[in-house]
Amino acid sequence: MKIIAIGWNYMEHNKELNRENLPPHPVIFMKPETALLKDNSPFYLPDFSSQIEYEAEIVVRISKMGKNIASKFAHRYYDAIALGIDFTARDLQNQLKVAGSPWDICKGFDNSAPISKFIPAQNLNLSDLSFSLSLNGKNVQQGNTSNMIWNIDEIISFVSRYFTLKTGDLIFTGTPHGVGKISVGDHIEGFIGDEKMLDFYVR
Repeated sequence: MKIIAIGWNYMEHNKELNRENLPPHPVIFMKPETALLKDNSPFYLPDFSSQIEYEAEIVVRISKMGKNIASKFAHRYYDAIALGIDFTARDLQNQLKVAGSPWDICKGFDNSAPISKFIPAQNLNLSDLSFSLSLNGKNVQQGNTSNMIWNIDEIISFVSRYFTLKTGDLIFTGTPHGVGKISVGDHIEGFIGDEKMLDFYVR
């Protein structure tokens, strides 16, 4: 099972990271399976970073194998969505950017991908889907898939040029603006529309 993630897919998030030039195509990175954190288990801050930041994202679950999938057929290759968080060791990421090094350790560390239960995608309008994240009862991220630079079908088409997608693979589709640091004791809640999907604590 692969966890594929898309970077810089919301304009306002690019602005808050002081990115002036948009990449010409989706930016892909990977997380290992050990990054998954399920069932609202607590997230334990690692000792190798002093700046772990949350990034709430819609996650798509692939339902059948596909390669070189055309955008117009991409909807046939997923069956459910979830809410996920791409926890990022921002201090490490900044160091890696300066060095021109890969991002693996700042994005793919253990438990860096909390994920909610899945809900069927068939009755949802995935081109206009609201989601949000709250930290200690305060809304910190509010996103809508209509603001994606590359929509879900375009992402699947692009990714499948390089990687054969298999049943059970997950795609994190990018985060809106409002990312921020977490601390021990923080309470994180995440929503798709009005439905609570995530509810866990930082330890």
